Amino acid sequence: MKTKLIIVCTMALLLFAGLAACAPAGGGDINLSCDDFTANNNITKSISVSSGSTFTVTLCSNATTGYQWSENASIGDTSVVEQVSQQFVEPTGDMMGAAGKQVWTFKALKAGTTTISMDYSRDWEGGEKGTWTFKLNATVK
Repeated sequence: MKTKLIIVCTMALLLFAGLAACAPAGGGDINLSCDDFTANNNITKSISVSSGSTFTVTLCSNATTGYQWSENASIGDTSVVEQVSQQFVEPTGDMMGAAGKQVWTFKALKAGTTTISMDYSRDWEGGEKGTWTFKLNATVK
């Protein structure tokens, strides 16, 4: 009985390890809240995607504060990844001054690595620059 239990547990462990190995490295889409940036003003993440696929980066954004993310992401190697779109998504609910989200969609063009970065600033002259920063290390397979 004890031997059967050990065999079943070992098989289950191997099955879970095999499933984990099939999962995409770094996950898919990136989604960060205002709380994430309040805890750490400069966030770096990594993602691994297949060539030809698209992925999104969604970051908290509150235009009522005068801050906004750069509309166009800074991409280190635009032959590896290109920005397809960027949009602001209004907050849900009726709360005045609530944060919405800015969403960028990127397409993985060819195998390689690049960095994608965004800056959350008040863009007017004399405004605060780089209050929050986001950097994504992207690997395309």
